[in-house]
Amino acid sequence: MPSETQPNRPMAAARRKLLDAAVMLIRSKGYAATTVDDLCAKAGVAKGSFFHHFKDKEALATAAAAYWSDTTGAFFEAAPYHRHADPLDRVLGYVDFRAAILQGSVPEFTCLVGTMVQETHDTHPRIRAACEASIGGHAATLEADIDAAMERHGIRADWSARSLALHTQAVLQGAFILAKATGDAAIAADSVAHLRRYIELLFRLPCTPERSHADHG
Repeated sequence: MPSETQPNRPMAAARRKLLDAAVMLIRSKGYAATTVDDLCAKAGVAKGSFFHHFKDKEALATAAAAYWSDTTGAFFEAAPYHRHADPLDRVLGYVDFRAAILQGSVPEFTCLVGTMVQETHDTHPRIRAACEASIGGHAATLEADIDAAMERHGIRADWSARSLALHTQAVLQGAFILAKATGDAAIAADSVAHLRRYIELLFRLPCTPERSHADHG
């Protein structure tokens, strides 16, 4: 049985193609409706190649969650909001960046791990754990900025940087569900805009269009 992780070794081309196929197809069709045949066809590889790299579809899904974390992690790490000097501006800039990337069709901007965990949380504990690690890991990237913003702006509250970071992900995942239900990114954008207003209220900032668009546009 092949290892699902290959540290310090370049990823085989067929494996990468299968992971890319999983990211595209599961976001479009869902986990249950995506078959091994679908994945092989999308990746342009033989079924024997699939089973060389993955024991089964569940193994591919857990690997895809980690792959999603790696690729999106690099994407967000390079985003411009990190350049703000004030940590609160970085937090609000993150929210603005999430709004800005609500582009294309619904499968193109929604979340792989959010899609998978909705289907598999009660039936595939390995996939659920992989999805939780991905969502929780991304939330953790916001904690330091939120904590620093609380310190800089004198916020003493009964909520924590961790809880607010997780709340951002709850809002985003809910926004994706609404976009799927309506087939429209606009309703997701509205939810993200409300998230921004909520954070401004927590930090006792005036919720003004000028601040939203001039300072963080």
